[in-house]
Amino acid sequence: MPGAFLDRLTWQEAAERLARNQPVVVPVGAGAKAHGPHLPLGTDRITVEAVAERLARRADVLIAPTVTFGFYPAFVNYPGSQNLGAATFQTLVVEIVEGFLRHGARRILLLNNGVSTEAPLRRAVEDIRQRHGVAIGAADLPRMGRSLDHLWEVPGGHADERETSLVMAIAPDVVRRDRLPAAADENSGPAGLGTGATADARAATAEKGEKLLEALVEEVARSLRALWPEA
Repeated sequence: MPGAFLDRLTWQEAAERLARNQPVVVPVGAGAKAHGPHLPLGTDRITVEAVAERLARRADVLIAPTVTFGFYPAFVNYPGSQNLGAATFQTLVVEIVEGFLRHGARRILLLNNGVSTEAPLRRAVEDIRQRHGVAIGAADLPRMGRSLDHLWEVPGGHADERETSLVMAIAPDVVRRDRLPAAADENSGPAGLGTGATADARAATAEKGEKLLEALVEEVARSLRALWPEA
């Protein structure tokens, strides 16, 4: 059976899938966080949802709605960027997971597309283990796809060649190609913080992004198999 998206099911259909302990994947990706002058605020959400959608095509998983608000303190001064305190974000994730546990889920994976969110998510995982005796998983997309690092022509960073290539592959129309940064510009942006990009993105291509996207999906699938081989 192919995967499904929770928000497209009725509650009866959701109950059926949860009753057979289908793995639940909870995407975590900022819905509003600065990504330079060339990528939209929703870059993290766009990327993690693309990975989740492809995962659902090949794996029997239930994709939860994306957690779009999180702990992103480095971007609070960029207009539109949103941030929750680390403790608030951790509590939010714990309560989301507890909702799935209450409905019978026991195989839950947090699919994280952020760096600053890693530590609060680890604490949430431990909190769930201590409170409920359930070991849930976490997979961090920024740490995956390293076998393709040879594709990138310049060192990585935020809103870099890697991230830009992914968005070019997923949603090319949202990339402002005339604004691709050559490097971080510390003399522009709010309060001299720069553009919100920290690396050269001019070598980004959709072809590189497609290769990376497929590699990320495969790594997440392997993570699921390692966590729950019986599933």
